[in-house]
Amino acid sequence: MATQQLFYRSVVPVSFQRHKGWAVKTGDTYAFAAEVNSVPVTAIEFAEAAAEYPVVFAGNEDSVFPAVILGARENENLQVAPDGRWLGKFIPAFVRRYPFVFSQDEAGRTFTLHIDETFAGCNQAGRGEHLFDADGNQTQYLRTVLGFLQDYQARFRRTRAYCDRLLELKLLQPMQAQFTLSGGEQRSLSGFMVVDRQKLKALPPETLADLMARDELECTFLHLASLRHFQDMLERFQPAPEAAA
Repeated sequence: MATQQLFYRSVVPVSFQRHKGWAVKTGDTYAFAAEVNSVPVTAIEFAEAAAEYPVVFAGNEDSVFPAVILGARENENLQVAPDGRWLGKFIPAFVRRYPFVFSQDEAGRTFTLHIDETFAGCNQAGRGEHLFDADGNQTQYLRTVLGFLQDYQARFRRTRAYCDRLLELKLLQPMQAQFTLSGGEQRSLSGFMVVDRQKLKALPPETLADLMARDELECTFLHLASLRHFQDMLERFQPAPEAAA
């Protein structure tokens, strides 16, 4: 599983002094995500994500976070076409927020908006949406970006609480997915965890009721149902050229 830095390369704080005249054009290409085989998702995304991708938990025994599996190899994203199009219907918020991201201070109270200046859509030629107007004020586009990231952070915190509960209840177990590529080549993908069905069934009724009241039982069922996509992931997409050789 890849690290959560993923496709961010050179992030700097957004400021009028540095980004006067800058514009950003998004949605044309997702080539920046072509070499990541998983990205984080928040709990509220489970319903849409689980309809297309395996939803797993990445991390360790002390800290985990949900992620969708997008490829059978470490540097492979089967959802990004050679021309940069995203092939799936659902695009995770983690991908859609790029090239923007929040950083926070050590106390976790102050957030600063950053932008990855290496993104191909960043330009000073007026393509896309400007970040600031001529007077140095934030444009409506930039305010929308800030609102989107603030909402993402709230969803992130809610998802973190859900993951902490899964760890507290000791419901997670390591999993390794096995793949057979065309031509018979064997591949395996590991480094993630899934919910143990038997341990889930063994929970006391009051614990299950609490998970249900928090909508966390629904998330858990969506996660478990999504694992079927490991079976059909490679059937729906052509393997990488070297795998087909």
